[in-house]
Amino acid sequence: MSTSKSSDKPGTSTFADPPTRAWHRDGWIFLQFASGHQVHFPVKGNPRLEHASQKDLDAIELSPFGLHWPALDEDLSFAGILAGHYGQQPCQP
Repeated sequence: MSTSKSSDKPGTSTFADPPTRAWHRDGWIFLQFASGHQVHFPVKGNPRLEHASQKDLDAIELSPFGLHWPALDEDLSFAGILAGHYGQQPCQP
């Protein structure tokens, strides 16, 4: 099983390799696919996740299209996660 940041494995298709598990640990969100491939990203920088409680971060729901945190009203698509978009605020010029 390999572990990488999402940007390390371009072209991963959630249709060919469906996500099977998501979890939070030490300020990171981990996502595992049926193949065993994992991606992870930090909660830091995401305005809804960054200051959330452990309980709310742990309550990740896996949908057919992405991750959902009900208490935080946050949704991240698998396509966005695999493209390196984790809900961070845009850079200010």
